[in-house]
Amino acid sequence: MDPLTAAVIGLAVMFLFMLLGMPIAFAMLLAGVLGNAYLLSVPAATHLLSTNVWEQFSSYGLSVIPLFVLMGQFAYRAGMTERLYQAAYKWVGQYPGGLAGTTVAACAGFSAICGSNSATTATMGTIALPEMRRYGYDRALSSGAIAVGGTLGVVIPPSVVMIVIAVQTEQSLLRLFLAGIVPGLILTALFLLTIVLLCLRDPKLGPLGPVTSLAEKIRALSGVIEALLLFALVIGGLYLGWFTPTEAGAAGAFGALAIGLVRRKLTWATIQLSIVESVRISAMVVLLITGAVLFGRFLTVSRLPFELADWAAALPVPPAAILVVVLLIYLVGGALMDALGFLVVTLPIFFPLAAALGYDPIWYTIVLTVVTTMGAITPPVGVNVFIVHGLAPDIDIPTIFRGVAYFLLAFVLCIALMWVFPGTVLGLPKALLG
Repeated sequence: MDPLTAAVIGLAVMFLFMLLGMPIAFAMLLAGVLGNAYLLSVPAATHLLSTNVWEQFSSYGLSVIPLFVLMGQFAYRAGMTERLYQAAYKWVGQYPGGLAGTTVAACAGFSAICGSNSATTATMGTIALPEMRRYGYDRALSSGAIAVGGTLGVVIPPSVVMIVIAVQTEQSLLRLFLAGIVPGLILTALFLLTIVLLCLRDPKLGPLGPVTSLAEKIRALSGVIEALLLFALVIGGLYLGWFTPTEAGAAGAFGALAIGLVRRKLTWATIQLSIVESVRISAMVVLLITGAVLFGRFLTVSRLPFELADWAAALPVPPAAILVVVLLIYLVGGALMDALGFLVVTLPIFFPLAAALGYDPIWYTIVLTVVTTMGAITPPVGVNVFIVHGLAPDIDIPTIFRGVAYFLLAFVLCIALMWVFPGTVLGLPKALLG
């Protein structure tokens, strides 16, 4: 059997393992080992397995992941999310759908110090759901706002998804972080606009909150200062060359720990819990990357990505049409399985294709990040939806998906703006880094 046929069969075997319930990381590892054993030899396959596992788990570059995750854990348990929420409520609570808008705005703020969509959803949902119930908010709108607000966790830097892509494709993490800032703000603004328009059309969806004075608004900003300082420390330190990405993660984690200790919000028990959670999440992500790298080696040996890129580049259709198909594949794939898992599986296939079509890798990565995060709110998987349901079991899954559907147009508009105006993605890194 020729290598290309072996690659197609390997992909089918990997997805079969996943359908049978095997964790994504192990499915990629096993399919990669079997594929390399067939195309190379059994000793070569076992050697690649041992060296790749060792390289990934001992990689200094990948140590950035647990450090950024730890920063988010410390920030959450230091009460920064509650203060962010209260500040956002003072500013936007008096407008139509103000509490739902507050939730989205607070999610955006927490995303700047977290980097995970599931962590952002769970954290903000714990705070926001009781408040929106108290004020009589529509169940679909309130649950949907929390689920989509959580997706900002991987669009606004620091983002675990961007870190994974940077590691796999050997891109500058600082450039990716800078490139994600404007699209993240655009997406946040579109979510807020969606809420306002919905509640203007039907005020019963989100009753108005109390009017606050300018003085109250300004005083409430004290709850945002800590998050801004952490964000400035991490991104500013990277930009000024004070830190490497790993050192920036360490500085951010130390900063969040210091804030929690100064405020006397962190105890020895909560510090231990933060560390344990960070290790658990980081091990899952690193194992995913390890499986993806090993499976990617198999695909590279088979030359499937390069043949696919050459074939697509020669098609008598515009490159934009091919990219639309690729993005639709990511949208459907993210809806059928874990979005991050699908991303690491397919990057070795579609990243060379995008390069062959002439797309800027930074721009493509950010567009891919936005499309991928839609998978966290689309059926049947929609991990953010299930997190919200776990926080509020009385709100059924179809109701949450109905609430999420209100915001899908915002994603489409954000992607369209990035496509028509690439400067929204590339302008900031180009202006600051050249």
